[in-house]
Amino acid sequence: MKQHPRNRAAALLALCFAASCAPQAAPGAAPGGDGTKRAAPVEVAEIQIGPLTERRVFTGTLEASAEVVVAPRVAGNVERLPVDIGDPVENGQVIAWIDDDELVQAVAQAEADLAVGQASLEEAEASASLATRVLARQAQLQKDGIASSAELESAEAADAASRAMVAVAKARVVRSEAALETARVRLGQTRIVAEWEATAAPGGRGAGDGAGATEGPSRFIAERFVDVGSIVNSSTPLVSLVALDPIIAVVFVPERDFSRLAVDQRATFTTDAYPGQSFSGRVARIAPVFRRSTRQVRVELEVQNADLRLRPGMFVRATLELDHADEATIVPVDALITREGIEGVFVLPSGARTVRWAPVRRGLQEGDLVQVLGDGLSGAVVTLGQELCEDGSEVNVFDAGSEPGTEQ
Repeated sequence: MKQHPRNRAAALLALCFAASCAPQAAPGAAPGGDGTKRAAPVEVAEIQIGPLTERRVFTGTLEASAEVVVAPRVAGNVERLPVDIGDPVENGQVIAWIDDDELVQAVAQAEADLAVGQASLEEAEASASLATRVLARQAQLQKDGIASSAELESAEAADAASRAMVAVAKARVVRSEAALETARVRLGQTRIVAEWEATAAPGGRGAGDGAGATEGPSRFIAERFVDVGSIVNSSTPLVSLVALDPIIAVVFVPERDFSRLAVDQRATFTTDAYPGQSFSGRVARIAPVFRRSTRQVRVELEVQNADLRLRPGMFVRATLELDHADEATIVPVDALITREGIEGVFVLPSGARTVRWAPVRRGLQEGDLVQVLGDGLSGAVVTLGQELCEDGSEVNVFDAGSEPGTEQ
């Protein structure tokens, strides 16, 4: 366990005092006896083998997993707007009505124009039928030598003209039908419907406008921009809808940690709104570019929010599990020391009284514990008193909880 800096300093001073007060070997004295140099007083910690997870804590903000601004496609007066901030809205629900008097009249006008066109078509078809019969009689009379060629040619021209009139009348009917359908569509657009892609994941981002969709999770009114009686144009915002389950925590990760990010990595969240509670989530998306101003990448973390306790705009602290090792060689961070530009630890093998200098490379770090990579790492490592040690130094191990100068 890591000591408080003040306690560690006091312990270090006590060990140094014990070492400085120890009798030194006299020049020429043989090892051992009263002239032998005292062993260095140190504290040690056992080298452990086990799982270690490296985590990083990032601050961020919660965002809705989807946010849509609902606006009308026709201009007019807002006749009804029964929803307000915080209200749940189902997929396919009508949330507003625009005054439709003018559009009702437009539909009636289009229906009348269609009726006139259909009557004109019937008249043209009757005229064409008559012209066809006249042409047939003239052809027979000309064959019998009764009618002249000029009369036959006149009948042929009348028949062709009547058939052309039928084609024109049919085109006018098609145009009237299209105008009627347009008027009906615009009339239907006076009913403002909240729609999103029903087949998307709950609250999933990228949800589109699924026409006719009637299924899907609820969304909520985040903001209301107009009131009943307001005159709006097409595309004037009425309300904004947000999806809250799942909810997204957005954090920004520096370059040094980017290479260890991956989609579906586990994460936990805490927020000041719920002290002492944490929420589990995962990495959902990693932006493909870094922000030039900060050299950080946007990372979106997804957390389930069925109880709707988390809301967009909340400040969160997100802890990401960047890496994990199942069989790591673990020592306290305090055991690491640098000698001549090389980082290493002083290893005390089991049952030994002399320490060995072992260069190591740092691996994962979790709190006060760090993974070390090197050879011959077993037994214990010196965590306090390394300044008194050299490779092969004899040591006296003191218990961290005992009085200074008391051997373990």
